[in-house]
Amino acid sequence: MAGPEDPATGRRDDHLNVTTTLPIDAHVHLDMHPTHPSAVTAALTGTQAHIAHLSLEAADWTVVADNVLVLVRIDHEEPYWAQDAAKHLTAEGITAEITPRLQEAMDEEWTWANYPMPWCTRSEIREVSNEAQKIHDDIRHGQLLIHAHAHDGHTTVAVGTYLGRNGKSVYLHGEDHLRQVADTFDSPAQALLAFEKVHAADMRPGPAPLTDTERAAAEARTPLALTAAKPEPARPEPETVAAYLADAGNHDALLDTFLTAHGEWEKWRTWSDETTHAIHESQTLRIERIHEAHPRETAWTVAAYETPVSDRMWHLTATGTAPAPILQALLNHLADGDGWDTALGSPVDEKTVTAATRPLADAGWKHTVDGRWLRWTNASQDAGVQFDAFAAQQPNSPLTTWTIWAGPTIDQPTWTIHASPYTPAPMIADLAEELAHGTGTRQFSPSVQRQPPRLTATAPAIATTVARPQASRSR
Repeated sequence: MAGPEDPATGRRDDHLNVTTTLPIDAHVHLDMHPTHPSAVTAALTGTQAHIAHLSLEAADWTVVADNVLVLVRIDHEEPYWAQDAAKHLTAEGITAEITPRLQEAMDEEWTWANYPMPWCTRSEIREVSNEAQKIHDDIRHGQLLIHAHAHDGHTTVAVGTYLGRNGKSVYLHGEDHLRQVADTFDSPAQALLAFEKVHAADMRPGPAPLTDTERAAAEARTPLALTAAKPEPARPEPETVAAYLADAGNHDALLDTFLTAHGEWEKWRTWSDETTHAIHESQTLRIERIHEAHPRETAWTVAAYETPVSDRMWHLTATGTAPAPILQALLNHLADGDGWDTALGSPVDEKTVTAATRPLADAGWKHTVDGRWLRWTNASQDAGVQFDAFAAQQPNSPLTTWTIWAGPTIDQPTWTIHASPYTPAPMIADLAEELAHGTGTRQFSPSVQRQPPRLTATAPAIATTVARPQASRSR
């Protein structure tokens, strides 16, 4: 558009109409939530941080501290939508910084295990869960009033009405990211009559109790505190020790590295973020990793099957305190072609036991026999392998055939690995080799590296009952 005309010269000064777009002084630092496994936080700085603040609130981010917002969803798709928010912020002229660990989560490709709509593509699954998210948010913000709920034998169903002049009544089916509008009605009375006709025996007033996923999301929306890390002494150099004395390290990182290096394995996420499954392309070998298991309880389970639909041939479990070198030896064996294979019903005889424990014999470990138990222990008596000859002949018994351990005694171990009768001898031999000759590192003096200020949760416990939604949304 031309500028105004100069009355003296009759010329138009076009530069008078030029608009200069100045950058917005707002910076958004996106990171993973400190306690919730998939939620994302946004820390805002800059003299115009309020512009980014309004933009994120409009996208249903929740304020949890001064200039800090959080994105929490019931479909665990926060990294995807955080990346979408970052693109919109950048387009508005706002600087958006993404931490490496959040970027890794954004780039991760994962699939729901046993998803009930297997014909859906990944994008279609995201669309379904986003519609479920909208229903969840409408209930949470008081825009959808739930009149009653019931359990139909498979999942939760409910009936409710959208508030407003032209609000419709809806019949809801499913929970969390699978909840859908299954039917609509012209009035609450019509909806309640239809709902009662089908679910009269199990019908309960008001909304259903929070699911575990909804409860975790509610906890993640509670206030966060900005905690500055205190200076700590320099971290001492880790000491090289025998493999069975090494630190457990990061078990999740071990599994992620294994899956990245071996494309024949596929990672599956369960309905809960507490567990991850890794399945071999043959569908006959599976790994289950429980992320928050108690240190003395099973954190890893490896199971082999003759066919994808047969019973287990053998299985092996490890506690959450198992040293990283020992677990690495196990994963290396699983990656070695069909080295984990065994024939169903293979006898556990003297030859098998000898082959499995040869590394211990070669290392001079003490061999003793105590009734049905054969034991091999090191010179310091703080690590060993036990074979139960009775359990080996009882394939359907819950008794453990092999026990690999380290600690004060076998009855009070620091960590253990248990294996069933038909666990392949080469696998036990590889673990025994690492036990007898492997090394690892151990950090005897725990310390915290210097870090920038971080967010920590200061949330109160979430009530076990659900409050009746209000008619208006409040912040």
